[in-house]
Amino acid sequence: MTDAVTYEQDGGVVTLTLNEPDTRNALSPAIIDAIVAHVATINADLSVGCVILTGAGEGFSSGGNVKKMKDRATVDRPMTPTETRRYYHEGIQRIPLALYNLEAPSIAAVNGAAIGAGLDLATMCDIRIAARSAKFGESFLRVGLLSGDGGAWFLPRAVGLSKAYEMTFTGDFIDGDEAAKIGLVSKVVDDAELMNEARKLAQRIASHPVQSSRASKRLIRDSQHVPLHTSLDMAAANQALVQTTQDYKEAILAFSEKRKPKFTGN
Repeated sequence: MTDAVTYEQDGGVVTLTLNEPDTRNALSPAIIDAIVAHVATINADLSVGCVILTGAGEGFSSGGNVKKMKDRATVDRPMTPTETRRYYHEGIQRIPLALYNLEAPSIAAVNGAAIGAGLDLATMCDIRIAARSAKFGESFLRVGLLSGDGGAWFLPRAVGLSKAYEMTFTGDFIDGDEAAKIGLVSKVVDDAELMNEARKLAQRIASHPVQSSRASKRLIRDSQHVPLHTSLDMAAANQALVQTTQDYKEAILAFSEKRKPKFTGN
């Protein structure tokens, strides 16, 4: 039995690979459980400085499984509204909460299609890099649905409100070049170079003091929802914390001594 999401660590970089290519990595219960569990593992492990999220096979993630949607829509006794609400809370909505609270910086390496909830999954990562074959679509209206997994929160923050409305209301698919143009991804690379580029960037990120990079991520994330004076207060509090770490002291010494630092996560 294969893992629904594989976990590979190389130094300070963890690669999480959605591993159900037969469904183009549709977000199954097994994938949901695995992502949530892996995030908990990473948050507890200060050796992890960056996380790459990608998909096995030809696609990043096709989002929801349309066959299973059809089965649910045509049963004799469909779920009640209360049951449907619980189904989302206890199912796919665990992913955005987990990835929002992922402490390590994250990169989505988008190979092939990122459709519906698959697109939303990519927007839950801090940075996105796309292969030239990548396709993106906020396609829920094509199947009479809306984004139930946080896309209404994440997508406007990635591309702006007007473009998020356009992508939602049209359901149009866009390629990697258009995704880069609208700010959905940072970079588009040849398919064969996607993981190399993602790993190079992840290694650069992971080379910094882990506690400082995690605190920086929290500060940027939380500053989106508070007034300036509160953000400044959070910055001062986090500075007070990171300046007590051994890695901070090592960074200062290495810089002054013109040598490469040796960070321990402490």
